Amino acid sequence: MQISKKNILMFLKQQDGAIHFSGILREFGGRHIKHELKLMLDDMTSDGELVRFKGNSYALTTAVKSLRGKLSSHRDGYGFVTPEGGGEDIFIPQRHMQSAMHGDTVEVRSERSRMGGGKQEGRITSVVERASSRIVGRYEETRHGAIVIPEETRLNLVIAIPPKGRGKTEDGQQVVVEISSYPIGGRPAEGRIVEVLGWPDDPEVEVQSAIRRFELPHIFGRDALDEAEAIPETVSKDDMAGRVDLRSLATVTIDGETARDFDDAVSLRSEGGNFRLWVSIADVSHYVKPGSPLDRDAYLRGTSVYFPDRCIPMLPERLSNGICSLNPQVDRLTMTAEMLFDKNGSMLESSFYPSIIKSAARLTYTLVKQIIVDEDQDTITAYRPLVPMLLEMKILALILMEMRTSRGSIDFDLPESEIIIGLTGLTEGIIRAERNLAHQLIEEFMLAANEAVATHITDKGIPFLYRVHENPDPAKLINFQEFVYGFGYEFALKEDRVNPADLQRLLASASGKPEERMINYALLRCMKQARYAAENLNHFGLASRCYCHFTSPIRRYPDLVVHRILRATLALDKKKISKKTEKQLSLATENLAAIAEHTSKRERVAMEAERDIVELKKIQFMQQHLGEEFDGFITGVTGFGFFVELEQLFVEGLVHVSTLDDDLYSYVENKHSLIGRNRRRVLRIGDKARVKVAAVSPATRRIEFVLVSHTSSTPSVAVAGNSAEEYPRLPVRGKRVPGGIRNNAVADREGPKKAGSRVAGKNSKNGAPKRGGRKGR
Repeated sequence: MQISKKNILMFLKQQDGAIHFSGILREFGGRHIKHELKLMLDDMTSDGELVRFKGNSYALTTAVKSLRGKLSSHRDGYGFVTPEGGGEDIFIPQRHMQSAMHGDTVEVRSERSRMGGGKQEGRITSVVERASSRIVGRYEETRHGAIVIPEETRLNLVIAIPPKGRGKTEDGQQVVVEISSYPIGGRPAEGRIVEVLGWPDDPEVEVQSAIRRFELPHIFGRDALDEAEAIPETVSKDDMAGRVDLRSLATVTIDGETARDFDDAVSLRSEGGNFRLWVSIADVSHYVKPGSPLDRDAYLRGTSVYFPDRCIPMLPERLSNGICSLNPQVDRLTMTAEMLFDKNGSMLESSFYPSIIKSAARLTYTLVKQIIVDEDQDTITAYRPLVPMLLEMKILALILMEMRTSRGSIDFDLPESEIIIGLTGLTEGIIRAERNLAHQLIEEFMLAANEAVATHITDKGIPFLYRVHENPDPAKLINFQEFVYGFGYEFALKEDRVNPADLQRLLASASGKPEERMINYALLRCMKQARYAAENLNHFGLASRCYCHFTSPIRRYPDLVVHRILRATLALDKKKISKKTEKQLSLATENLAAIAEHTSKRERVAMEAERDIVELKKIQFMQQHLGEEFDGFITGVTGFGFFVELEQLFVEGLVHVSTLDDDLYSYVENKHSLIGRNRRRVLRIGDKARVKVAAVSPATRRIEFVLVSHTSSTPSVAVAGNSAEEYPRLPVRGKRVPGGIRNNAVADREGPKKAGSRVAGKNSKNGAPKRGGRKGR
């Protein structure tokens, strides 16, 4: 048969599967055409017509089963595809990325990696759906024409702007470009400028860029604003009908200094040896009805988004800071969880009902700490009527903490940062965010209420929206088990699952020891991300069989859904069940799976946007520290280097492996280490490191360190017997997280808004970040 692409395709179409090169060679004439055939097959493989397998076999691309998934690209050119149906991520080498861009939905053919270790490696065969048609970037005029360099470095492209698409844009401005043609082959992407945001060093432009880059809904519809304006600013007598009057109770809110929306209030009374706790939550469901304009806008947002100097609220400020906010000395409508605990923290009874409260005081964490921890006499005198209740709250909080710890709840108590923003919008400092007993008190009470509501609904067999946290990935658990064994720690795996209490005991055993931070970091990387679900998959991190989000309906849509289900469920408890009640329950519980998926996605997008701005602020701050040396800890290790978080500033940067000139290092993934092949030096997660700031680039969101000195926090026996040659350098998905690795919604704690920031000299616009942020359990 004459050799041609057409004949090769026809021949392979007749085969049952892949055929070895030698079989194709025999069909087309033998050894004298070997070189020509090889070149032709390589061309057809590059063009995507054929697939080449290990062992030098070939098959038609159409005959090979492919997977569909979302592409996550790395700034260095390679990427990973997360399959839609779940399963292991597939590594895509740069040469097989084709024209796909970060975030695209793609078809990929996968096979086992040539680098071993059971890794999946693949090739993108087609782009199913583009993630973005509009991209934020910096406009530049060059000798070869105008271009836009995307702010998202993982896009790995530049966009050519023809003269008619430039408008009056000035060189260096931040813009939004609409792509008119995507890159293909050697042809670059092209587009036109649709919006000029301004100059990139303007703090306002930074936020507007993030809003557009992450496609954050930030403008309420006219109909939603009209609906909000029509809601009265005070509670009427009609609103009070059918509610339990709790206005005689001493109820208080406890929040950060600059918070302006107060969605939870607490009250407590000692009853013999027991404690009766009231957790009253703003009754947003009374004002925001299903299917209304306000509801549609709230659902679209899914959550409020918190930047260092402002908030993009889920609800208009007229509601979030007004009638829904539990402001002091005014009547407010609430949904209350009333719980009775014994001296061991066991819940003896619980009840739930619509209520009306009047907050006696707007307290802050600082004030409460001064009373229950510092015993500051001036503060105690100023708040004397509330002091006995606050001290009893302290006792109950400590009991609940002990109870939760004993059942296996996992708490990664790693430091978090707080950014100080000046009046000009620039970063003036980065400090350690305080987390004291006052914060923990509110955390425990909110956790108890969330769990009580979830248990109440679940026991009735009613469909519900859960907050779930699944068991860690079995493969990662096995690697972690091997990792900690080198330090003398053990825990049991049963059918690839672990009891969270065993991990809690492990963390307690490592507390105060040199390897403590390392083990915390390594375990955190085993955890899955908490999410919303219509089925009860339990909450691993909290060691809870049943959990939900109930306590923040002003800023989280799932909480609003939970309130609606709870209200409809309470109506079912009455003797007479009307058709209206049945309809309310049906309406409250419909489409829960879709709501769970959507709100989980919105939460992740909000997290990414918040981290992006926090990272930018930190990078800008570090520009003034070029050449300076700092102490820090290794927070992550990859094949291309390791990340170090500075001890005092909580800023993270990369020490690239190419700057380590004392040895040739190999990456050992299951030990979270780089190991020198000759000197056997081990650079491992958790180790202390002194680094010098070598380069800072706000445009690429990159801080580069060089290693000055290193102190191992582990005994060398931990890697004894492992030859560096055993471990090939693997492509690894670097999971760098600005501000430290706690920002991954694993621990799911209900408490102060993490990555909180404050504005020096003024209150944050739209209210400063509020507690219970992305980690909201």
